[in-house]
Amino acid sequence: MPKLTTIYSCSNCGAQSPKWSGRCLSCGAWGTLQEEIIDSGKTDSKTNLQISPAKITYLNSIALEKLQRLPTGIAEFDRVLGGGIVPGSLVLIGGEPGIGKSTLMLQLAASLTPTLSRKAGEGALYISGEESATQIKSRLARLQINSNLQFSSETNVEKIISAILATKPPLVIIDSIQTAYSSEVPAETGSVNQIRACAAKLLQVAKENNITIFITGHITKDGLLAGPKTLEHLVDTVIYLEQQKNKDFRILRTVKNRFGGTDEIGLFEMTGAGFKEIINPSSVFLDERANAQTGNVISCVMEGTRPFLVETQALATKTVFGYPQRKSAGFDLNRLQILIAVLTKRAGVNLMAQDVHINIVGGLKITETALDLAVCAAIISSLLNQTIDSKTIILGEVGLGGEVRNVYKLEQRLNEAAKLGFTKAIVPAYAQSATASKPDSIENLNLIKVKNIVELVKYITTI
Repeated sequence: MPKLTTIYSCSNCGAQSPKWSGRCLSCGAWGTLQEEIIDSGKTDSKTNLQISPAKITYLNSIALEKLQRLPTGIAEFDRVLGGGIVPGSLVLIGGEPGIGKSTLMLQLAASLTPTLSRKAGEGALYISGEESATQIKSRLARLQINSNLQFSSETNVEKIISAILATKPPLVIIDSIQTAYSSEVPAETGSVNQIRACAAKLLQVAKENNITIFITGHITKDGLLAGPKTLEHLVDTVIYLEQQKNKDFRILRTVKNRFGGTDEIGLFEMTGAGFKEIINPSSVFLDERANAQTGNVISCVMEGTRPFLVETQALATKTVFGYPQRKSAGFDLNRLQILIAVLTKRAGVNLMAQDVHINIVGGLKITETALDLAVCAAIISSLLNQTIDSKTIILGEVGLGGEVRNVYKLEQRLNEAAKLGFTKAIVPAYAQSATASKPDSIENLNLIKVKNIVELVKYITTI
């Protein structure tokens, strides 16, 4: 009769060991060693241990289930997550210290508690290693939140997991992952190994018990999550909370989402009573614009499915030091260099002795090319000292030949401009969608079509 032997196999890399340990000695993963019983009938010639075959599943035998999402009650948060929270997911919220991560999490817990409570008197579990119960209670009072929230100040991840399994809360918030530690890891709290081990343990609990877990993480001075990028690899969703200096609004941006897209953003305003959703995002970037000023042009960019009207400012001044300066804030500097070269070569606009400065008002960082024509128009307006009507929106991509190319979702952008009271739009001459009606049908919006930037220069000079 073959002799039975107990071994421990790593579920991450497949390495085998005769003894159990908290960490795999081969790949370094934590908590991946699983016990297996083998016999001597089938062994590996090198290790004299049985190699267990991987479990294989035919995908056709799996019934397709519709992904059930839970709405948070906060529309901007739902937009960023892709429609709501997916049960059993592990979500990481990153941001600079003091930006409002804890406040946002408390508002989320208060909003979700009535929806997710399974029994009377049961609420979400909030675990904070940074604040005491009294401080959290004071914050809830300041936010005017009356929530049946469960709280713990425990930082040991094994005890946290034990509490989660004992109470089975519908939602768990860990604030923050840098304060949690595992007694199985011989490292200092907040170190790379501790953060990685704690996140891996929480991920396993979330998946096995179908419990949604949010963890917060601080951003370092380099703009990265404190700890390794491994955190982003482990979790299901990564969200950053960003703030523009001297601004009261916050931008919630997704950089990873296993259950949805990563091109949506949410806008909030920080008030004395916490975060308040911004219903009309375009107003944030247009409220302070001047009525008529040279070098100011309004355009529209898309963040996911949402159009944002933004103001582009340009300043062209005579060069003092001999070599013209090109500076940009919120717009790609390399793209600006290309547009200046196109204006000089194709339209005869002499910028060789001009310093050119571009600024996107409101702190947005623009990467799409739909803003090209607006940037060119702003430069020309500043150089010629010609004002462009504040009720005019300019859209289009500029090619190296000086041609003005179409932009995607043009009709949606123009509809947003018309809704906000704009009366005139400068668009590409061949602007037409294959699936939508011609842009000429936009109500109360006069369209001026240009084929190239030469026609744009002629239009601005004749204003």
